[in-house]
Amino acid sequence: MALSMKHSSIILFFASTLFLQVALGEITCENLPTNVCSFSISSSGKRCLLENSANEDGKLEYQCKTSEVIVANIAEYIETDECINSCGVDRNSVGISSDSLLEPQFTAKLCSPSCYRNCPNVVDLYFNLAAGEGVYLPDLCSKQRSSPHRAMIELLSSGAAATDASAPIASEDIIVGAPDISPASF
Repeated sequence: MALSMKHSSIILFFASTLFLQVALGEITCENLPTNVCSFSISSSGKRCLLENSANEDGKLEYQCKTSEVIVANIAEYIETDECINSCGVDRNSVGISSDSLLEPQFTAKLCSPSCYRNCPNVVDLYFNLAAGEGVYLPDLCSKQRSSPHRAMIELLSSGAAATDASAPIASEDIIVGAPDISPASF
């Protein structure tokens, strides 16, 4: 039962995605459901961003918005559930932030072969977030595999912890166009 429910959900997700693309002719972040907003890329090549705000009753409302962060070589893309799971990211993430790079469990998943080699959208995003902190993601991943504790110490000493870690990085602070990461570099 659970397996067929999962398959039904996957089929529904892809059918919805196809419907959106056919009906609209393009992916516009503001038209995406909030449950697929984070880690999606619009037809214009800009990252979609989940934002929240309090409504008149004080309850949080979520909206998908187009960020100013342009992704090189990827457009009209909704991240797969496989990459969401392999990379340890959350579709309910609000904003864009490098905070998760400071979590050893997240970095281990991001640097795992199943994510690093197969999920270029997620890797590109975190490559640029790491670069904004003065860290080269391939080096961080190499250190993560050999000495996870040391990798975190080096990340912290890079100055990443000296910034306001709770504040998302502004789009103008993010470098776009991560280099093509091939299995040979992993």
